[in-house]
Amino acid sequence: MNGRERVRRTIDRQPTDRAPIDLGSTAVTGIQATTYARLRQALGLPDEPVRIEEPFQLLAEVEEPVRHALGIDTIGLWGRDTIFGFPNEGWKPWNLPDGTPALVSEHFRFTVDEKGDTLIFPKGDTSAKPSGRLPRDGYYFDAIIRQQPIDEDHLDPRDWADQFSLFTDEDLRDLETRSKRLYEDTEYSVVGGFGQAGVGDIAFVPGQNLITPKGLRDPNVWYEYLALHPDYIKGIFQLWNDNALRNLELYRQAVGDRIDVIFMGGTDFGGQQGPLVSPKMFRDLWKPLYKQTNDWVHENTNWKTFWHSCGSVAKLLDDFVEMGVDILNPVQCSAVGMEAETLKERWGDKLIFWGGSVDTQATMPFGTPEQVRAQAEERLQVLGRDGGLVFCSIHNIQAKSPVENVIAFFEAAKGDRIVAPPR
Repeated sequence: MNGRERVRRTIDRQPTDRAPIDLGSTAVTGIQATTYARLRQALGLPDEPVRIEEPFQLLAEVEEPVRHALGIDTIGLWGRDTIFGFPNEGWKPWNLPDGTPALVSEHFRFTVDEKGDTLIFPKGDTSAKPSGRLPRDGYYFDAIIRQQPIDEDHLDPRDWADQFSLFTDEDLRDLETRSKRLYEDTEYSVVGGFGQAGVGDIAFVPGQNLITPKGLRDPNVWYEYLALHPDYIKGIFQLWNDNALRNLELYRQAVGDRIDVIFMGGTDFGGQQGPLVSPKMFRDLWKPLYKQTNDWVHENTNWKTFWHSCGSVAKLLDDFVEMGVDILNPVQCSAVGMEAETLKERWGDKLIFWGGSVDTQATMPFGTPEQVRAQAEERLQVLGRDGGLVFCSIHNIQAKSPVENVIAFFEAAKGDRIVAPPR
């Protein structure tokens, strides 16, 4: 059974020879570049720079020899543009703060400040104010808040209009070409990295892709406005959702049936202890819009909808089911109410679990290989009981995770020892 068959059967709740495995198909199922570099070394691959697929989180592009060695069943159809508003193209060398050699887009333009922090610019425009900061000893960029003065008595959702745009002809030609290549030249299940339906995703609130972001852009104040100015937020959400629906149609025209799964969005609704918003607020602000985009996908395609939401979201999962979510990620079993057995018992027949297979907050970075393997095998038994599991870590594999733990994790999934790929 190849990867495409394995994933398709899993998301259709049919038996497979083993749970399919994902690494790197999305920006929430990847691996940080420094850890990936050590993984390549452990696999005996040539010492070459790591290509940065997602610069905000500094995620590595997972290459074919690594996919083959680890038994990966998926591949991502990533968008051209990054969260900083520039396309990934024309690769150039750059070193991460810890010295790891990498390749980044030629539009990845930066300066280093007096503290040694790396500052990156929106759209690669060094005449603009920087929109991201990588601490000198850090592993990820933080958004720089560039909030302009805002008049609470005259709030206008249309200030956010610059945040949204339709796919260009160039974007669509690129999606068509690459989707054909991934579908025709590989046997992997192709995951479409759409991402635009995640209305209210806090990652995009600062507007790192914009030269001059307008409207409310401070994430701290954003959460206050959900309660204090709901009409303003609803206006922004409507613009966001309308644009997503128009782009879904264009996306379908470009990629057709060559993808199996579409990554819809990554709005986080959970903290460690419970939801970040009340179920009532969720049902008022988000649920109708998410149902609209899910319904569009189900009425017009054969794709399964993949939604990411970190933390304790158990109190919202019935709503997720009602609004048409097919796949839940990252399945954060360490959060309150998100125990693997509870999730499988209550929602295992309604949701596909894409993740949940190891805790990347504690077990993967701080445990032993034996502890990683034991947790992964336990999650396979529970979440994978009678199918319905795509084996994947809980969010991205983080920086400084021991490579021995990473290998133990994938050995548990394959049920076999990881061997170095042929050179």
